[in-house]
Amino acid sequence: MTTTAVKNADDTWGILGTAVVPWNRDGEFDEGCFRQLVATLAKGLTKQLYIFGTAGEGYAVSDQQYARISQTFLGACREHRAEPMIGIISLSLPTIQGRIEQGRDLGCRTFQLSLPAWGVLNDVELDRFFAETCGRFPDCEFHHYNLRRSGRLLTSVEYRRVADAHSNLVGVKASTRDPAVVADLLTMSPRLKFFFTEFGYELARRITPQVGLLISLAAVDFAFARDFVSADAFRRKQMLPALEFLSGGIREIAAGGMHIDGAFDKMIARCALPEFPLRLLPPYVGATDADYEKFRTFLPSARG
Repeated sequence: MTTTAVKNADDTWGILGTAVVPWNRDGEFDEGCFRQLVATLAKGLTKQLYIFGTAGEGYAVSDQQYARISQTFLGACREHRAEPMIGIISLSLPTIQGRIEQGRDLGCRTFQLSLPAWGVLNDVELDRFFAETCGRFPDCEFHHYNLRRSGRLLTSVEYRRVADAHSNLVGVKASTRDPAVVADLLTMSPRLKFFFTEFGYELARRITPQVGLLISLAAVDFAFARDFVSADAFRRKQMLPALEFLSGGIREIAAGGMHIDGAFDKMIARCALPEFPLRLLPPYVGATDADYEKFRTFLPSARG
């Protein structure tokens, strides 16, 4: 199953969304709830979906959980004609390679890579990492998740070198809102498909329409999210204060002790699917029902 980002009619790369994983009271994968979330996202928000990023607890799942959830995800995506991407986070390169092989055996051909984070990779190690992933699996396509947790944020210099070496590195996810960083990365567009979170996306759309939304905050309201992507530059800028307000609300809630991406993304998922559980795999602390009710007061819809 080969998956590539599909442009919208307005020439953007559309929306890339995450399907976070629900755990029941016993800490087991809630397959029914997960399938319902994939269906909800595919029907109401986007057909471009991925699992196991930082928000999707990709760092926490066992090999058995990885295999079962991946199989369920790919089946749900086939059912709803969505384009699946599987994320892989590990300190172990053999584990990363093994999970790519597992995903391939299940029919997936698009994967999201994060750099191993035990020690910051130097240039030699960086090139070797991509050679042992992109280079080792030439029949697959790869997106790189360029996040600070890995210890090293890549620039256009590194992407140019790696992309020249590996034609199957096709995309990048980034959460930056630094105008200089956004502009630098986009010097590699359209060779690489860039997906930015909301604030970086607004900046990037001033430069080129060939950019996608790595949706985060805006997923609390599907209509708001679609409007954010399809709006003109003036309207999109007008929508930023609502997102800033929501971001401030998350920081306020986080001050209570939460610090894991998935805790907030599961509250976002509950906005679309009210029965979605907020639990995280231990030892990490997820949101409480009280946290979620407070979160709702910061939503764009709550502000009128």
